[in-house]
Amino acid sequence: MKHTYKIDGMTCNGCRAHVEKSLSKVEGVSAVEVDLEKGEALIEMTSHIPIEAFQKELQKENDRYSIHLPSEVKHHDHSKMTSEAKKPKGAGTGTFYCPMHCEGDKTYDKAGDCPVCGMDLVEEMSLSNVSSTQYTCPMHPEIIRDEPGDCPICGMDLVPMKADVSAEEKNYKKLLNKFWIALGFTLPIFIIAMTEMIPGNPMFNILELKYWNWIQFALSLPVVFYATWMFFERAYRSIKSWNLNMFTLIGIGAGVAWLFSLFGMLFPDFFPDQFKTHAGTVHVYYEAATVILTLVLMGQVLEARAHSKTNSAVKELLKLAPNKAIRIVDGKEEEIHIDEIKLGDLLRVKPGDKVPVDGVITEGSSSIDESMITGEPLPVSKNEGDKVSSGTINGKQTFIVKAEKVGNDTLLSQIVEMVNKASRSQAPIQKLADKISGYFVPVVVLVAAITFVIWAIYGPEPAYVYALVNAIAVLIIACPCALGLATPMSVMVGVGKGAQSGVLIKNAEALEKLDKIDTLIIDKTGTITEGKPSVEKIGFVTGASEKEVLQYIVSLNNLSEHPLAEATVKYGKEQNSEVLKATDFNSVTGKGVTGVVSGKKVALGNEKMMEEAGATISETLQKEITAEQQKGKTVPYLAVNGKAIGYVVISDKIKETSKQAIAELQRKGVEVIMLTGDNRDTARAVASELNLKSFKAEMLPQDKLAEVERLQKEGRKVAMAGDGINDAPALAKSDVGIAMGTGTDVAIESAAITLVKGDLQGIVKARNLSVKVMRNIKENLFFALIYNTLGIPIAAGVLFPFFGILLSPMIAALAMSFSSVSVIANALRLRTASID
Repeated sequence: MKHTYKIDGMTCNGCRAHVEKSLSKVEGVSAVEVDLEKGEALIEMTSHIPIEAFQKELQKENDRYSIHLPSEVKHHDHSKMTSEAKKPKGAGTGTFYCPMHCEGDKTYDKAGDCPVCGMDLVEEMSLSNVSSTQYTCPMHPEIIRDEPGDCPICGMDLVPMKADVSAEEKNYKKLLNKFWIALGFTLPIFIIAMTEMIPGNPMFNILELKYWNWIQFALSLPVVFYATWMFFERAYRSIKSWNLNMFTLIGIGAGVAWLFSLFGMLFPDFFPDQFKTHAGTVHVYYEAATVILTLVLMGQVLEARAHSKTNSAVKELLKLAPNKAIRIVDGKEEEIHIDEIKLGDLLRVKPGDKVPVDGVITEGSSSIDESMITGEPLPVSKNEGDKVSSGTINGKQTFIVKAEKVGNDTLLSQIVEMVNKASRSQAPIQKLADKISGYFVPVVVLVAAITFVIWAIYGPEPAYVYALVNAIAVLIIACPCALGLATPMSVMVGVGKGAQSGVLIKNAEALEKLDKIDTLIIDKTGTITEGKPSVEKIGFVTGASEKEVLQYIVSLNNLSEHPLAEATVKYGKEQNSEVLKATDFNSVTGKGVTGVVSGKKVALGNEKMMEEAGATISETLQKEITAEQQKGKTVPYLAVNGKAIGYVVISDKIKETSKQAIAELQRKGVEVIMLTGDNRDTARAVASELNLKSFKAEMLPQDKLAEVERLQKEGRKVAMAGDGINDAPALAKSDVGIAMGTGTDVAIESAAITLVKGDLQGIVKARNLSVKVMRNIKENLFFALIYNTLGIPIAAGVLFPFFGILLSPMIAALAMSFSSVSVIANALRLRTASID
């Protein structure tokens, strides 16, 4: 019989192979076929097997996989293991990921090493790391309080508790301690081995060579079986799962050298004379094995320290998160923890304090430093009614803010989450590196074997010694790690750099694609313009009045959330216009709104709305409206019972940076096209002011989408920038969607890049960042490939016949360790790159 099951947790071919192998072990299974793309397993069995038996076998080695019937509800998604319940005790989110992204964006619930490449997992930084300071008694540590004070037992002053050390820092310290231990035992081994080269070695007057060999063996034990044992564990797992990686090569190379030495000491008569010294002992390589392992460990220490700098942007953002806030209740102020804030709470922000939540100022004014979120260095003046964001820093005045977004809904939380996700995502260019890495280790092992054979046959005496040393050098110098780190390190630093400059990148693919964009489509309102429309005047026909027209407009728009509607309602309140009850309200995207006010059918919107409502427009009214539109104004018509009786003139100032940004993009060879739902005269006026040759007016959402598709069929690489709901389809369809951070949530969700400040200058920054990140990735890939292309042949001894040069395995280990560090160091240069 055959049954199909759903498998959760698979993200790569390594997962698929592991699942297939595990399920095949279950007694009674005759055949297993696993489909990675569908996430399914077709199992053929002789008789029915309980699903629990499969689950038990799957989770013997790793609990990330789960199996269930297709009709069952999936309770756990182990491919995204971020469950609160699985968070480890201590600092951090409990979310760890591989810096090489071997299994895509898969995360793990505890620190350790990657099951594919063996590298140490990196902890994801999160706002959950931020907690209030607690206080304890130095004499009675069981006493813990949220506030400073006296110990209730001994009366001593309570002292701040030491903050939890991140998993990243713990790992670095653990590796550093192991390195010093390894170094302490390796140096004597190295000295003993090197003195053998001194003629008339005085050390042989103390002990014979065979006894010094046993001393080297004893000194090597702490290095091999404690300080660097993790390398052999990773090598064993890599061979067992056939996820071959750098630790496979290190384990084989250093392991062979150490085991050869031990075997030579125990059974010296097994080896021919060419393996022996003048004293009759077999050549031992304890110094090579321990020095190699110690140098690799040093490389891991340097990598751990360098990794901490790659996510420095997120750490800087986390520093912005305040711990406490001052809440106002019944006129009284109380200090509370940030987690206690609820929607609608009134909070006082004092001079120099960080704004605790996203909200609106209800009382007071101040200048606020938003540089860490928007990338703009100058403080921004904020008055009553203006919105403020969590993490921004207040100036010299105090104000009261009403909480509108708290916790994970704040802009700061969303920025951190977006940066984390983008850092874990894979760029398409990484597929090339992954493909090369997949064949890399088997090819290196084959080259090492060929090297041994060639030196054993054609090499000078002692030929087998040369063969062994050079084969080990080949294994050690090859480093797929540098190749694997080339892309993700650049992406991680680049995404962080963008976040500091107000450019939020949702995934690495968008960062790569932006470099190739040749066409940019932009919306008008809220993208080119400030998105803060204001009413200039009300127009009306003979027989109507300004008061009547305004009243109809305000009554209908009072039910709409469109920015233009809000502007008219605000104007109506300033003019003390009475709001009448409106019924049968209907909003028609890209056209306008309709409803019934005082028993009359009312329509408000553009010419398409008038056509849909069947409204007649007088020639005089049309001339007045056209004249305003030609000035770049937006002019909605008002029709009552099928007759246009008035209009409202709305202006929206063009952003100061729009013209400069568009000109900069055009200089870089990007064609900029404006698509707007506004009328043609208004669109032409705006396009003329911005020196835009291409624009289209009266575009509905489906029209914008169709335009994107048309350009893509022509072979164009299209980016779309917009801020409204009507832009969402085109944003999603474009090669790279760019949303204004000041726009709607729907637009931001549909886009791959969000500009926090909602400024076209951000597109220039994003594109410059893309260019520099892609250049940095290519540099890293070049270094990694050239390093291995040159290093492996030299280690194999190709220079020996011509120059007599051989590469010591110890030098190979040093070079291998620094190859990964050099890739990370090159990626870190992006932190100081200018993208303005």
